Amino acid sequence: MRVSTILVLTFASLAFGQQFKHPDNLAPNIPTPQLVVERMLEAAHLKPGEMVYDLGCGDGRIVITAAQKFQARAVGIELSRDIYEKTSARIHNMGLENRVTIVHGNALHTDLSPANVVTLYLLTSSNERLRPELERYLKPGSRVVSHDFEIRGWHPAVTERLEADGRVHSIFVYDIVAPKK
Repeated sequence: MRVSTILVLTFASLAFGQQFKHPDNLAPNIPTPQLVVERMLEAAHLKPGEMVYDLGCGDGRIVITAAQKFQARAVGIELSRDIYEKTSARIHNMGLENRVTIVHGNALHTDLSPANVVTLYLLTSSNERLRPELERYLKPGSRVVSHDFEIRGWHPAVTERLEADGRVHSIFVYDIVAPKK
């Protein structure tokens, strides 16, 4: 069995074997490798001043990179109180409060209308749960970037694969278009 297959199976067992304490927990806390973070934001064509929302922001690496490398503004949504507190302290210690906000909240109940880009590293089933909210709030021209897991029923404008941390990662970029009349 190849190493990448073993890593994917390990991730799958973590994702399905983890006991979620909150019914709205959408995925296990597995950080996105920094190389993948940067490629996700590049693939979204993130521009200075745009607003990024990271749903399930974990340690904040996507929102921090968006602010530091892309001069974007960013909001991280985090359900776990412990992770939220650690990430908020990290943002404060880095002096990024003027460009990055961490919200202790539920991604399923978040107004995403200010977002130009939404990033996800959630399970496919979680993406399905979020899809109605994404469709409800995101305006035409917005982009959704999902790490490893597709959004069923949507067709990615871009699909990329890259190797990082010993395995192949997938990036799916979805462009939000105006509804057909």
